[in-house]
Amino acid sequence: MKFNDRVKGPRLGTKLFLFGLALLVVPWFSYQQLVDMERILVQSQSQAQLLTAKSISTLFNGREDLFNDLPVNLEDFEPLFAHPLQNSIRLDALVDDWDQNLLDDYLSFGSLSGTRDGDFQLLLGERADQLYAHMRIKDQNLVYRDPDYLRLDNADHIRLDFIRNDGEDGRITLVLQESRVTGFAMDDEWRFAATGSADNRIQGYVRQEGDEVVIEFRFPIALLGSRRFFGITFVDVDDPNTRAIVGSTRTLPTAGKQSFNLVVLRSPEVRNIIQGLGFSGSRILVIDNEKRVRAETGAIQTVSPSPDRTTWFEKIALWLETARAWVQSLILKEVYTGPAEPEIDKDKTADIAIESSLSGEPIAMRSRADVNNEIILAAHPIISADAVIGTVVVEQNIEDILSYQRAALDQATMVSVLSLFAVFIALLVFAGRLAWRIRNLRREANAAIDSYGRLRIGELRNEMHAGDEIGDLARSVSNMLSRLHRHNTFLESMPRTLRHEINNPLNTLSTSLQNLAEEHPGVGQSKYLDSAKRGVHRIGSIVQNLADAANLEDALETEELEAVDIGELLENYVANCNLVHPQTNFFYRGPGRPAVAMVSDFRIEQILDKIIDNAVDFHRPDTAIRVQLDCYRDQLQITVANRGPSLPDAVEKSVFDSMVSHRGPQNRLHFGLGLYVVRIIAEYHGGTVRAMNLVDGSGVAVMVQLPLAQDINVGHRSHPIVPDRVSAG
Repeated sequence: MKFNDRVKGPRLGTKLFLFGLALLVVPWFSYQQLVDMERILVQSQSQAQLLTAKSISTLFNGREDLFNDLPVNLEDFEPLFAHPLQNSIRLDALVDDWDQNLLDDYLSFGSLSGTRDGDFQLLLGERADQLYAHMRIKDQNLVYRDPDYLRLDNADHIRLDFIRNDGEDGRITLVLQESRVTGFAMDDEWRFAATGSADNRIQGYVRQEGDEVVIEFRFPIALLGSRRFFGITFVDVDDPNTRAIVGSTRTLPTAGKQSFNLVVLRSPEVRNIIQGLGFSGSRILVIDNEKRVRAETGAIQTVSPSPDRTTWFEKIALWLETARAWVQSLILKEVYTGPAEPEIDKDKTADIAIESSLSGEPIAMRSRADVNNEIILAAHPIISADAVIGTVVVEQNIEDILSYQRAALDQATMVSVLSLFAVFIALLVFAGRLAWRIRNLRREANAAIDSYGRLRIGELRNEMHAGDEIGDLARSVSNMLSRLHRHNTFLESMPRTLRHEINNPLNTLSTSLQNLAEEHPGVGQSKYLDSAKRGVHRIGSIVQNLADAANLEDALETEELEAVDIGELLENYVANCNLVHPQTNFFYRGPGRPAVAMVSDFRIEQILDKIIDNAVDFHRPDTAIRVQLDCYRDQLQITVANRGPSLPDAVEKSVFDSMVSHRGPQNRLHFGLGLYVVRIIAEYHGGTVRAMNLVDGSGVAVMVQLPLAQDINVGHRSHPIVPDRVSAG
């Protein structure tokens, strides 16, 4: 397929390659179907979770008493929120096992700058009926308790104020001892322990980090009353010798508030109601209108990161997972909410869901909990007296759906990849085989004809027995070559046949003319008889030339080569030309030394006859024909130059072909065999021949190059007339 003379369409292999790439559309549509299936399953689960949240919320509709178990208004207190903890806490004074999103919720107490000695930051959490506290205290001189003293207020310590279940004041001191924290119930003056032994229910850990003291401890929630009054005081002692108290920092409320802080914890009654409602892989939370978690049950199943894969199959699976994640990032959105699936920041998904639910709108959303886990979060409001008093949140991991999708996608991807790979390889092999067969056929077809248009073979060998279209093409080309070969054979034998058939009547005609001249002497002087004789002679010459050209290659095979001095031969030949063509001047220039070549002198003279005849026919009157011999390296060059009409550029390469003549329509008796004979003889002697215009465009030069005899020392190199464009001089 050609668009113009220079631009071509793609090759066969390229077309097959593009066709193989087009097959990638099939797995793409399969993946789109899997994505649609996943969306349907996720939407179904979202609706199911929303119905679950709605069913649970009906248990709390109108139950304001469950959300008012705190008997005081929070506006009257400075609340200390105890955050629900998801992980188990190890008492080591580190925050690695705390929820990382809680690290910004530290409460600061003491000076406004937070850099004064004794200032501290506090983070509270609740898990498994235990109150956990993490404190960071500014204290450059940490003084531990001396076991030799009975008093507990002569070292750095922490005081806990609270109201017990019986309504009495509770006092506990946390004593710091070499990385260990021990709790003691205290007397009214906070000096001595109320009992002789420590309270083992209260445990903790302390470490010094530069100018900070980090303390982590736990406190049983059962020690607190229903009002949850709770306060913390850090008492600072800097001098280990005097052990005098230099200051204290409390979790004091702001001005006008109650004297004790309030620890806000989850509601046990609400938790008892939802305790048995959880199901596998889900978590249920009840949140009041102040966005406090009042109850929680269940846990979201998480998927741990896959271990390092070492086998080749596992590496392929890992590669498929990576490719799937990349494709999903192009197609899927991170968070879905309802059918519209708007773009929402995944870090704010829970806040948005709670806000929407507390405003009275149920909602189901999809979000990514972490790199390896995705969840669906459904929230439904709790109504009492036409007011929203809380919300129920149901969270569930959709790993089952995603696992099903990934398994189906992996299977489809593996089958598609293997199928496409097999098809692609098969197409490449087929394309390579097809191209190889076509190239072989092309090479053999090109070799059937030489550079001069002569047939070398009469039939093809490759692909002749193939049953496909290439075999049909090969057989068609072979039949065409066979017919051309028979036709060329006929054309080659025709001159010999014509010579035989024409010579008989031509001899008769010549004899008759001769007899006529002898019988009638007066007629013999007739111009008409002379014209007839010249015509007969010319016809004989034409027939002889045709026969010679047809039999030339066969005749050359019988020629014997001998060492001939080409310079001497040319000198004698040019001298003879001056006698034969007295109206034309011939000039010869030689190298001045012998130029011996292994040739047939008769055939060299035949070459010169053809070239000189052309030069005489085409030269301008009153101009000379120059013949020059040059020797250089292992070659000799014979140049015949004449001034006259120049050769067109398109003719220079075809002037030596058979049946090619540029004499014009007025010279119909010239068949273009002269220069063809020159080329055949030159090539037989191992040489070449070419024709080109003179440098100034005033004429034409024909150059014949022949190899010098190997055992002859040619001497210094002389220069040819012109290497590329010849001047007549």
